[in-house]
Amino acid sequence: MNKDKLMKIVGWILFLCAMGLFTMQIGFLIASTRLQIEYIDHRLFYIINSLCILCIALAIFLLIRITRKVMLIGVSIALLLIISQIILLHESNKNIKNITSISPDFKHVMSIKENVMSGEAVYYRSYYGILGRPKETLPYKTVGKYKVEWLAKDVAAVTYKSSNDTIQQFIATYGDRGGGTSYYYVGAEIHGTWEGDDVKVISAPEGITVNVNRETELFEWENIVQFGTLAVVLRKNDEAVWTISLSENFKVDSDSYEKREGNIRLYKAIMENNRPITLN
Repeated sequence: MNKDKLMKIVGWILFLCAMGLFTMQIGFLIASTRLQIEYIDHRLFYIINSLCILCIALAIFLLIRITRKVMLIGVSIALLLIISQIILLHESNKNIKNITSISPDFKHVMSIKENVMSGEAVYYRSYYGILGRPKETLPYKTVGKYKVEWLAKDVAAVTYKSSNDTIQQFIATYGDRGGGTSYYYVGAEIHGTWEGDDVKVISAPEGITVNVNRETELFEWENIVQFGTLAVVLRKNDEAVWTISLSENFKVDSDSYEKREGNIRLYKAIMENNRPITLN
């Protein structure tokens, strides 16, 4: 295959990519108004625009014989268009702060969009990978950074500080441990004693007790908030203290608590780096 033919093939591939990206953007603009969907990360809109401009510019240079002067003009126009998208992206970041994290198995995207001016943060449920819809507003106005930790392939813990200087946790869940046929309560399913290195968790009728390094703390059921069917947050004085999540190997359909299969994970609500603790 000679060089000219190869350039033609590459040029047509780039042209088709540009048309595909352009069609996708038009489809997105139509769907966003009719179906109330957004890109899971708003920066994708400007990134896709830039890729479309780059592909069409390269395709034209490869498919059409043009003079050096025309090429320089074309390159200048393409660069100006791409720079304009970068500027728009930068300006949009001043209004919307994106917190995006992909699950360890690349099947789920955790997305939160925060209005920088109001501090209101909205959790988005992902659809088809890069699209999402607003699902719920985080209960406290946020301040500063977010810390995201995947406690399982389908459980993401988001730790943040609220405007009243308390630590809060929001848990995004994407799965189920009971076949998806019915709703169940995590606290009831983990009834009994769970242990790890210098850590013990006891789920009993009065609540959930956490014993870490011989320090014991009881969280009554009224201070325990469930997220989906995979995790609970233990709270005290209007602040998150611990999160308990069900590991991937946990099964809720065991015949009895004595034959319970799987593990749970305990995760402390702090802004510093820490790792979840697996309990048996």
